[in-house]
Amino acid sequence: MRVRLRLFQAAGYRVVQPWRPLRHTALSDPEGYGWLVGDREGLARLAGLFAFAAYSRHTLVHVPLRDGAPIDGDECFLESCGGRVDLLLAHHSLGFPASRWPGVRRRLAGGTPMSVRPDLERAVRDAAAWEGRVERQGFRDWLRPVTHARTLCLTGSRDVFACASTEFAYALERGPKQKRVSRGDAARVASLTGLFEPEIARRRRELDISYKQHPSALRTR
Repeated sequence: MRVRLRLFQAAGYRVVQPWRPLRHTALSDPEGYGWLVGDREGLARLAGLFAFAAYSRHTLVHVPLRDGAPIDGDECFLESCGGRVDLLLAHHSLGFPASRWPGVRRRLAGGTPMSVRPDLERAVRDAAAWEGRVERQGFRDWLRPVTHARTLCLTGSRDVFACASTEFAYALERGPKQKRVSRGDAARVASLTGLFEPEIARRRRELDISYKQHPSALRTR
């Protein structure tokens, strides 16, 4: 799968965005309840973008999601969960603080086209390696969420980003097979919750992934 991107050099950082917005994909803030709902194209591109983030240590991956099309039948639920947020992926080795994001975002202008072919097969192998280590004592290789300036910043390693990529790929595979999706219902089929660090002082943050068919593909009742 090839993913077309827009490349920026802003405030000393290399930033990429999808070339075309993910118009029928939305994300609510996991400070309330994290819910990502997307169509086939949105989930496919997110699988690719997470895989790209896994192997691109020096690149911030920004996915604008706040201004997409209304998600028919679920927009009120998104708002009740904390409202729509954008998504930002940052490899932990970059040491990028979420508080710096608004200043970087203000400098995103123009951009140049580029395309990448994320290594999804390698992502499957690296995800299996993460799953093989997760039960070890002292394990700390978690996906770390911070919401700032209406953007969910996820920071992690190669392997945990690879795990997230496979969750989106699974949602893409299983979502269209679920009951009632042909009538426009969203089907929860995957989750990133298990990639977040369990928290003692507060509940573990949740981020579920749902498939929702593109409006143009819905059957006529």
